[in-house]
Amino acid sequence: MSTDMKLLHPALAAVMIALALVATPAMSAPQRGAAPPAAQPPAQPPGTQPQPGQPEASQPAQAPKPGDPAGPFTYNPDGRRDPFVSLIGKGSDPKSAGTRPPGVPGLLINEVSVKGIVRNSSGFVALIQGADSKTYVVKAGDRLLDGTVKSIVQDAVVFSQDVNDPLSLVKQKEIRKPLRSAEGGRG
Repeated sequence: MSTDMKLLHPALAAVMIALALVATPAMSAPQRGAAPPAAQPPAQPPGTQPQPGQPEASQPAQAPKPGDPAGPFTYNPDGRRDPFVSLIGKGSDPKSAGTRPPGVPGLLINEVSVKGIVRNSSGFVALIQGADSKTYVVKAGDRLLDGTVKSIVQDAVVFSQDVNDPLSLVKQKEIRKPLRSAEGGRG
């Protein structure tokens, strides 16, 4: 035993010795003749016999397992939201929609780039390119998936984007996309 103690850390050895001293009287109590009191089964009313499917009274009842549906914890929503359902992706977020409508109504403002602006008899129209690399013609008032074309000026398109953040006081924000990119190249 001393060779084993030399290999252990002194604090760990002290803990093991303390445990051995505490466990020794408890283990030797039956040897001294002092038997621990036996648990008495609960008394059954007279004239009742245990049913074949029921456990006998001498067997203690087992606690339900954690994965058991009849476990100790249940959740009763009663008009409250389920705390285990994610709040992300709920509501009217257009990005969470599985299928988008075809054409301009299916484009997101952040995905489009302005490729050209043309003036006709009724005002300006813009050529925008979507994420699908197709070019579309839009005019002021056209609806996109997450906003509208607010106005078109000679060198930029101004969009009004819907904000889907429930904590935001602002429900729409203005996004200006210039005809030429900021890097100076054609864009």
